[in-house]
Amino acid sequence: MKKLDRRDTKKHGGFIKGFVDLKNASPMAQALNKQAVQPDLEALNQSLSSEFEDEMTEKLPVSRGQLHFTLEYEFNKEELSVGVISASNLPAMDLSGTSDPYVKVYMQNEKKNKFETNTHRKTLNPIFNETFVFKQKFAELQGKMLILAVYDFDRFSKHDQIGQVAVPLNTVDMCQTVEKTCDIISTAEEKQTLGDICFTLRYSPQTSKLVITIMEAKNLKKMDVGGLSDPYVKVDLMMNGKRIKKRKTTIKKCTLTPYFNESFNFQVPFEQIQKVQLRATVVDYDRIGTSDPIGRVTVGCGVSGPAQKHWSDMLANPRRPVAQWHQLQEIANNKS
Repeated sequence: MKKLDRRDTKKHGGFIKGFVDLKNASPMAQALNKQAVQPDLEALNQSLSSEFEDEMTEKLPVSRGQLHFTLEYEFNKEELSVGVISASNLPAMDLSGTSDPYVKVYMQNEKKNKFETNTHRKTLNPIFNETFVFKQKFAELQGKMLILAVYDFDRFSKHDQIGQVAVPLNTVDMCQTVEKTCDIISTAEEKQTLGDICFTLRYSPQTSKLVITIMEAKNLKKMDVGGLSDPYVKVDLMMNGKRIKKRKTTIKKCTLTPYFNESFNFQVPFEQIQKVQLRATVVDYDRIGTSDPIGRVTVGCGVSGPAQKHWSDMLANPRRPVAQWHQLQEIANNKS
């Protein structure tokens, strides 16, 4: 900060706005200045307190609906029966404003004896009425944690976990049937992802036409101050690390779950189809500054994992569109 001296005050008629010479001021002026400064200090303290409360709130568990279930232990058979009855007030995970929920039931840190309910389509209040039995000695149960994890089914990609209920079995009275309704908990400390994108690929050897249709995206990273983004998708046809052709979708304002359904055609001779890549980059549009890339998916030559499978499925099914969800990946050096 620039240091003020007497020459600065002379330039402004003996004072600078916001500057008070308390050393030479009268006692009354000092008192008035103290009163003027005090509200600002109080406002600052309130602001800091609010920021601290917001930070603490983000770390608290977040309820994502309720799960209704029962527990019953039969001592003669040494069996724990877990009845998954219903769920209510689940968050909407799909663009339609609903979810496709199901429940996984298992003991924490145990790979065997994992059960799943049936999936219920397009509902936020599913009724399951399913029972699962764990063969466990009573003494062994006392040190275990029962997990009921609620998921949203997705046909094309990894299923999204809505949240879970964790039940320490040493807190349950096994001498009677227990019926509970518990909050489904999701913590704010879950791993931050960039989001997912769904697109179809189609290649026709007869016409040498490669078609990519950008369908939709979900769970995109929040890029704007308001907690949303203005996403669009850039599609690049690449060969030997160089961009041959480029296209882009329309911009979808203020959303983390944009729906596009936009197709782009590229002429790629059959002898070159195994030498090219398609690069889909989700970008957050900024009207004033530089638009920021959120994440990217690359399919085609030299890729691996789900992206390689999608490309292979396209080649194995000529002239047929093949759809798949992909998780967005970070962009090296954040360059688009």
